[in-house]
Amino acid sequence: MKQHLGALALLVADYDEAIAWYTNALGFELIDDTDMGDGKRWVLLAPPGSRETRLLLAKAKDDEQASRIGNQTGGRVFLLLHTDDFQRDWQRMRAAGVHFREEPRHEAYGTVAVFEDLYGNGWDLLELKQPPQA
Repeated sequence: MKQHLGALALLVADYDEAIAWYTNALGFELIDDTDMGDGKRWVLLAPPGSRETRLLLAKAKDDEQASRIGNQTGGRVFLLLHTDDFQRDWQRMRAAGVHFREEPRHEAYGTVAVFEDLYGNGWDLLELKQPPQA
């Protein structure tokens, strides 16, 4: 049996501002943007070169969901963006205005730095010393 995570839902305030930020600041590719009616859209994004996991933008539909935008995990890092070249992506992202909470650090598992998306969710930019096993 083979399984993988197909998409992770991320609450957003506005589809278009989120698409613009993720494509411009992080260099993600817009995979799908389909109107589902009643103001709802199916919006999938992916990091460059990603084949499996996608980010599904989910516009908050009520006050309770809106209260979770930018804090889906209680302040903990939410998503880990793996890269094959930390320095390249760290420099490009900083030049694009991405806010990093810290300077890069070298850990036993690789090089990492925490950054925030446009809503304040914490992400790791991470280059592993050894790629994950398939």
